[in-house]
Amino acid sequence: MTGSPPRTLLLWCPDWPVLAAEIVDGVPATGPVAVLHANRVVACSERARAEGVRRGLRKREAQGRCPQLTVVEYDPGRDARAFEPVVAAVEELVAGVEVVRPGACAVAARGPGRYLGGEEAAAERIIEHVAQSCLVESQVGIADGVFAAGLAARAGRVVAPGGTPEFLAGLPVEALGRSALADLLRRLGVRTLGDFAALPAGDVVARFGFDGALAHRLAAGRDHRPLTVRQPPADLTVTAGYDEPIDRVDAAAFAARALAEQLHEGLAGRGLACTRLGIEAVTEHGQELHRVWRHDGLLTAAAIADRVRWQLDGWLSGSNGRTGARPARPTAGIIRLRLVPDGVIAQAGLQVGLWGEAGEERDRAHRALSRVQGILGPEAVVTAVLGGGRSPADQVRLVPWGDERLPTRPGPAPLPGEAVARSGSVPLSGEAVARSGSVPLSGEAVARSGSVPLSGEAVARSGPAPLAGGAVAPVPLAGESSAGGAARAVGAGRPAARGTGGVPPWPGRLPAPAPAVVLPSPLAATVHDAAGEPVVISARLAVSAPPARLVVGTGQPAEIVGWAGPWPVDERWWAPAEARRRARFQVSLADGAALLLAVEAGQWLVEAIYD
Repeated sequence: MTGSPPRTLLLWCPDWPVLAAEIVDGVPATGPVAVLHANRVVACSERARAEGVRRGLRKREAQGRCPQLTVVEYDPGRDARAFEPVVAAVEELVAGVEVVRPGACAVAARGPGRYLGGEEAAAERIIEHVAQSCLVESQVGIADGVFAAGLAARAGRVVAPGGTPEFLAGLPVEALGRSALADLLRRLGVRTLGDFAALPAGDVVARFGFDGALAHRLAAGRDHRPLTVRQPPADLTVTAGYDEPIDRVDAAAFAARALAEQLHEGLAGRGLACTRLGIEAVTEHGQELHRVWRHDGLLTAAAIADRVRWQLDGWLSGSNGRTGARPARPTAGIIRLRLVPDGVIAQAGLQVGLWGEAGEERDRAHRALSRVQGILGPEAVVTAVLGGGRSPADQVRLVPWGDERLPTRPGPAPLPGEAVARSGSVPLSGEAVARSGSVPLSGEAVARSGSVPLSGEAVARSGPAPLAGGAVAPVPLAGESSAGGAARAVGAGRPAARGTGGVPPWPGRLPAPAPAVVLPSPLAATVHDAAGEPVVISARLAVSAPPARLVVGTGQPAEIVGWAGPWPVDERWWAPAEARRRARFQVSLADGAALLLAVEAGQWLVEAIYD
C-alpha cells in the first residue's frame, strides 16, 4: 500500500488502571498504588514509581520496595466502564472516536485540526475539555498512524507530517510492546526502532514470522490500518408533550398507543426489539414518575401500548392519600411522557415452545400479573428462584415478576420430585404471588394470604418424612416405637447426592421432598418426654429422652408418635457475630401432621410443615 498513514490524534490517560480504581473503588491514586495481574505489576501510580515500583515486578518485590503500597487486582471491565465518560467527552468535540484500549482513544486528526484551528489547538481543546468534564488528566499525541501517535502521546508531542519515521528511529525496541521480540532483537544487537526498520523486509519475515513483519512495518512508520471508529449509540427514546394535562384514563390510553407505535416503528427500522421498557412521566407540578417493565419475550407495539396504558392507569388511579395498597396519586395531570427502551436485542423472532410454554395461556397470565404490577408496583408480584441453602427458607429467593431469575446463593438444581417450600411467603418454583389479596388473578398466580398453601400448590405427601442425610425413613404409626434410633441409623452418615452441573449440595441440606409450608417466622414450641420433663440436646447431640409431647405457643399439647434426628447445622463458626448452631428434628404427630423442628440456644422452634 503506497502513501503515508493517515494523520491520527490519540488521547492517552497515564496510569489508567490506577485512575479507574480511584474512580470506581475509591482507591486514592495520589498514594502508592499498584495494579496486579497474575501476581505481577501491570500499572502503578507516580508515588509508587518514586519508591522504585516498576511494571513487571512481582508482588513481593514491589511491596519490599514500597511497604506502604496499596495493591489492587486488575479488572479490565472496571477500566472500560470508567473510561466510557472520557470517550463520551471526546465525542462531544469530535466524531469518529476509536477506543484503542481503556485509557487511550484515537480519532482522525484532519477534521478536528480544520474545525478547531489546527492540530495543536485541537489537542489543547480536547485535553482541556476532558479535564473539565471528567476531572482526568490526559496527554495528546499526533503523528502518522495510530502506533506512532500513541508513542507521541506519551511525550505530549505533535509530530510534523512526514516526520514519523525520524521520530520512531531513536526509540528503543521495547516501544513495540512485544517483550519476547524486543529481548531477541537486543541479543542480536538491534537496539532501536531505526535499526530494526533498516533490516530487509524479506529477512525479517523469514526470521521472525508474520508478527515480526508487522512490527517491522510499525517501526518504519508504515502503519496503514484505518481507524475503526466507534458509532455513538442511537437515541431510541420517544417523547411526547401535551398542552392539556392528562388526568383521565381514556386520554392516557390514547396517548399511550400513539407513543408506543412511534417507539416500535423506530426500533423495527433498526432491526431491534424491546425487552425492557422504561416509562417516565412529568406532571404539571413538576413531579417525576418512573417505572421499568420487563418482558421475557419481545414487546410488540400492542404490548408496549398495553404496558404504558396500565402504568398510566395505575398512576392516575392511585390512592387519594388515605391508607391503602396503591401509591399516592399525582397532584396534577401529566404534561410529558417519555418511553425509554432500556433493553433491546436484535429482532430475530420469538420461537413458540413445543409444549405451549410461550402460548396464549401463559401470555394471558403474564399480562394479568404485569397489570397488577402497574397498579401496585413491581414488588407487588413476586416469583420464587431456587438457590443454595441448608434450610428450605434459605433456598428460595423472591424476585419481582419479570426480573432476572438469578439465585443469590450458588447451589444445585432441585432434586427430582422436589417441591419448593412455601413460607407464606415462599411460593413454588415458577408460580407468582400477588401481595394484595384484593386483586384476583388467573390460574398461574397465587394470592398471598398467610402461610397456608392453596390446594394443589405443593406436592402432597402421604408417605414418610425425609431425613437430612439423604434417606427417607418411615414415620412410626400410633403404637409403634418412637425412639427414633432406627431412623437415625438409616440416614446417618449417608452422603447426599450431587446436584446437576457438578455443583455439590450444601452439607446438611434437607433432601426431597421439601416441606409444603415454611413459616415466615418460626413458632416457639416446647417438647417434653413421657415424664413431662423438657427434652434437651447436649453439645454432643445427645437427646435427654425420647420426645413425647409437643406444645406450639400457647396451644394444646400434641402427642408425638414418631421422630427422627437430631441433625446438626453449624454455620459460619469462623465469624462469632454471625455464627449459628442448631439441630433439626422431624416429628410425626398423632393427628397425622408432620413438622420440621429446630433447637437453637435451648429453644425449640417449628420451622416448617409437611403435608
